[in-house]
Amino acid sequence: MPDTADALRAFNRFYTRQIGLLDRSYLASGMTLTEVRILYEIHDGKRNARLIAQYLSLDEGYLSRILARFAKQGLIGRRPSKNDGRQTDLKLTTLGMQRVTELIERSQAAIEARLSGMSTPDEIRLIQAMGTIRQCLSGDAGQKPAAQLRDLQVGDMEHIASRHGVLYAQEHGFDDSFEPLVAQILVDFLRTRRPQMERAWIAVRADHILGSIFCVRVSDDTAKLRLFYLEPEARGLGLGRQMLEACIGFAQAAGYRRLLLWTHKSHEAACSLYRKAGFVMISESPVHNYGQNLVEQEWQIELCTK
Repeated sequence: MPDTADALRAFNRFYTRQIGLLDRSYLASGMTLTEVRILYEIHDGKRNARLIAQYLSLDEGYLSRILARFAKQGLIGRRPSKNDGRQTDLKLTTLGMQRVTELIERSQAAIEARLSGMSTPDEIRLIQAMGTIRQCLSGDAGQKPAAQLRDLQVGDMEHIASRHGVLYAQEHGFDDSFEPLVAQILVDFLRTRRPQMERAWIAVRADHILGSIFCVRVSDDTAKLRLFYLEPEARGLGLGRQMLEACIGFAQAAGYRRLLLWTHKSHEAACSLYRKAGFVMISESPVHNYGQNLVEQEWQIELCTK
């Protein structure tokens, strides 16, 4: 269809200009868009070159040269894979994590500036349109139903504990002490749950679990947000914000005056969501947990109750 092809080409020219892809370096970082994307993928949990090459459709030799340059610059470290001796696991160094954090903050600021004059109805139209484009170009149009939020069901507990353990090990290097902690939180929730004061939301698509979030009672006026996670395939689609809003709305309706959460400084994407939702960090301290040196943070949002 020539008309569709022409329209798509015109849109591509417009969009690349809008987001600065024609600039010599991405977000004035001194790096190309491809180099930045590779850093993002390592940050998001793709731990070896083959996975990154397949996901980004890159020539493995070209990718290898970029990774070698990153290693020389001190942005990434390498170590033999525990699962496949033929592969090398990649991990961002402290410097690499700082660089990605800076890029995320610059990107966020640029997007917020671009949307600053847009009305809420137009933002909604934009999000819906982007979702439609993604579905059509990926071949998923009419195939994948929208994600749904449901309550905790029999059989969910083992899955949620397992996925927490796997994802936090892959993405943050947590050791095997984390999964049992998650399992204990779930056991305690099921044993003592007060349905009018406590709630779980499980994000699912076609019976496939995509994530979870829990609202747990601390006292009559305080609740805690716990066990918030999303599968990599479900990130960046607005589902995390939907889950967070559901939890905050429930806490407010239940009469809590405040909602707390604990997280770690290295969880940049989650912290960005919390900040946008109105949470404020009230304390942080260095800790050694789950085999890692971490900076633990406490966040809080004050709720308006009737």
